[in-house]
Amino acid sequence: MADTIVMIHGMWGHSWYWERYKKFFESKGYTCVTPVLRFHDMDPKAAPPPELGTTSLLDYAADLEKEIKKLPSKPILMGHSMGGLLSQMLAERGLTKAAVLLTPASTSGILALRPSVIKSFWSTMIRWGFWKKPMRQTFDEAVYSMMHLLPAEEQKNSYEKFVYESGRAAFEIGFWLFDGRKAARVDASKVTCPVLVIAGKEDRITPSSVVKKVADKYKSVSSYRVFDHHAHWVVGEPGWQDVAAYVYDWLRQNVK
Repeated sequence: MADTIVMIHGMWGHSWYWERYKKFFESKGYTCVTPVLRFHDMDPKAAPPPELGTTSLLDYAADLEKEIKKLPSKPILMGHSMGGLLSQMLAERGLTKAAVLLTPASTSGILALRPSVIKSFWSTMIRWGFWKKPMRQTFDEAVYSMMHLLPAEEQKNSYEKFVYESGRAAFEIGFWLFDGRKAARVDASKVTCPVLVIAGKEDRITPSSVVKKVADKYKSVSSYRVFDHHAHWVVGEPGWQDVAAYVYDWLRQNVK
C-alpha cells in the first residue's frame, strides 16, 4: 500500500499552493491529502469571519488530528511554514511515521523575531489587539518575506489567493513567552519519528538560522538541509523540483 502524505499549508494559505508538490509525489506513487485549515476555505476578497481572529494553533491541530485518525494508517506529515509547526505538534502526539518540515515556523523556546521577521509582520504588529483579530500581510510584505524569488506575475497571482489568518495563531508563534496556554510548545522527547527540516538561505520570514534551531531541537531524529538559492516559498519558487526531489530521496531512505 502506498504511503499517504498529509500536506499542511501555512499562514494565509489553502490547498492550492500544494499543487506542484501533490502532482510530483503522486507521480512517485504516494497518496496526497491537502486539508484546508479552519476558516481558510473562504473567498480571499470577502470579509473574514471574526472567529478566525481568536483561532488557536491548538484548534488547527485538533482539526488535523481528527482527519489524520480517519486514515487507515499513520501518514507522513509534510508542513510548510506554520504548517511545519503544526506538523511538529502532531508528531509529538505520535500521529505520523515521518515529518517533513519545509521552512517551518518555530516552536516556543526558540527566539524567532529577527529584524526581517518583524518587517514581514509590521502592518499587523502595529495594530493594537492584533492577537484577537483576523490579519493579512500587505502585498509588499508578502513579496518581501516570502515571494521575492517568484516572477512578478506569479507574485501577484499568488497574493490574490491569500486569505486572512488568525491573529491569535501569529501571537502564539511570535510571542510565545506571553502565551499562557503555551500553544506552540512541543516536547522534543516525544517526537520519535524521522524528521527532515528544510531551510532556504534567502528566507526572511523563517530565517535559516531559526530553522536550524528547529532541526537541533530534534537532533536525535532529524536531518537538516539548507538550500542556498531558495527562500520561503520552496513549494513554488523556480527550482522547487530540486527541493521536492531531495525530500523524495530522503523519504525513500528513512521511511520503511
